[in-house]
Amino acid sequence: MALDGAFLHCLREELVNALPDARVDKVHQPSREELIVSMRTRAGTKKLYFSARANSPRVHFTDVPLENPASPPMFCMLLRKRLTGGRLAAVRQPGLERALYFDLDCVDELGDVVRLTLAAEIMGRHSNIILIDGAGTVVDAIKRVDWDMSSVRPVLPGLPYSPPPAEAGKRDLSLCEPEELLDAAVSGRDAPLSKALLGASHGLSPLLCREVSHYATRGTDTPARALTQGERDRARFALSRVKAAFETGEGRVPYILYKGEGQPLDFSFLPITQYGLSAVGREMESFSALLDAFYAQRDQAERTKQRAHDILRVLTNASERTARRLGHQREELERSGDREKYRIYGDLIHANLHAVPKGASCAELVNYYDPACAALRVPLDPALSAAQNAQKYYKEYRKAQTAERVLAEQIAQGEAELAYIDSVFDALSRAATLRELNELREELAAGGYLRLQRGRQKPPPPLGPLEFVSDDGFPILVGRNNVENDRLTLRTARGSDVWFHTKNIPGSHVVVFTGGRTPPDRTLEQAAVLAALHSRAAGSQQVPVDYTEARNVKKPAGARPGMVIYETNRTAYVTPDPTLAERLRKKG
Repeated sequence: MALDGAFLHCLREELVNALPDARVDKVHQPSREELIVSMRTRAGTKKLYFSARANSPRVHFTDVPLENPASPPMFCMLLRKRLTGGRLAAVRQPGLERALYFDLDCVDELGDVVRLTLAAEIMGRHSNIILIDGAGTVVDAIKRVDWDMSSVRPVLPGLPYSPPPAEAGKRDLSLCEPEELLDAAVSGRDAPLSKALLGASHGLSPLLCREVSHYATRGTDTPARALTQGERDRARFALSRVKAAFETGEGRVPYILYKGEGQPLDFSFLPITQYGLSAVGREMESFSALLDAFYAQRDQAERTKQRAHDILRVLTNASERTARRLGHQREELERSGDREKYRIYGDLIHANLHAVPKGASCAELVNYYDPACAALRVPLDPALSAAQNAQKYYKEYRKAQTAERVLAEQIAQGEAELAYIDSVFDALSRAATLRELNELREELAAGGYLRLQRGRQKPPPPLGPLEFVSDDGFPILVGRNNVENDRLTLRTARGSDVWFHTKNIPGSHVVVFTGGRTPPDRTLEQAAVLAALHSRAAGSQQVPVDYTEARNVKKPAGARPGMVIYETNRTAYVTPDPTLAERLRKKG
């Protein structure tokens, strides 16, 4: 990640240019470490997004719709009370510090105009969003830091605000010349140039330092002390280009890098060449759009993890409990497979009642089940008679025989339960909204895994399946969870519609509604791609997807939600394609 002080400098200019005379309209807090401040401007309303997450701290405009909790957190209510209607006076950044300060002129309870500052500190796991009053006192923070957590810089209501401590001995490129920074990096450092620059500079990311070294040393990352004059000149020029980009905008461009498989890799405010052909660069229309695109997938996973903590805990416990029980049952089943010896012992004792001495602990009996009729040593209970020992072994045999039958049924049920839990895990990994998570909670509550506290309000109607339209005009529906899969496959679909599901892989049910027509191969292939994408194999290639007419899909009696059997199917091998899914997604 390259959201360093230099990138933040470019981003600050974008925010300032878009927010002249802006006023705070609304404040929302979608999650524990996220904040949305809607700013009303002459050009319309813009949503300013703040994140204090350790793995994705940032501030920028966003167009991503976020769900808000039913009741706002206390910090959100405080900001609504203090900031609503406030006019943005300035957006400050000291040097290349990774912090932005939003100064707002607000009206207090007495009707006086007061200056409040919303500080966004972008510092990894120490990131925070802090409200500061005009006297420099902390009003509150999205993450309070007490004395036990930090004796150097606590962040608590009523304490004076102190900015993040400066890094001693480092040069700020916005306050010095490239030559000075280069001299500081080269002086007394044996490290490669990229690490020497990183150690000497303040506000430059590892990505930028590697890019300067890549340009200066032609990709060799020469030790700082061993630079030739030509390499020094090229390093100075590269640093000058970086300084010009964030100060004057010369050569500045929102630039995002993608891996070969389309995963975001890194970003910058300059084109990056160090990755060569192993990464693809793309220019974005704005720095805010860049950050939205870069963090979209990570943010969704993080929000789901936070909101679905109770579901994850229930599923994990149920999975571990079922797996342990299955292990014990399989061990017991293996032991019951040796039951024939008990029947043989009983038969041999019963056939030799006269030859078994009373009170004996064992007996050597002729084993007439053995073709050689060899002697077999049979253990005995000295407290029992020969006939009672025989009956004891017959009882053990019947017990093991019954256990095998019962255990086989229990193991089948346990395996089905594990498969069901696995399918809920898969649905949870794709749940993106609170309503989808609540439907999963309802499903688990109906199955006895979870207990819900239900209020008086009537639950909202089901969301319904995801809707797509193939390039040939055929509707394609995709279930969001197991209950919806059952409804889609067994109630909504007609016999001639085509049903899809990944082969032996948890995933959604997908149905192509044919309307009595025969869908072309392109539609079938697109539906198979959607089935693979909405499954656990979404990140794989050549995913097997079974498909058949809906009339061939049945639900066994007593089966759990989403569990079906089918026949006369065919199998297609496809690669999941999120771009295709977005294009086929039904709009409106």
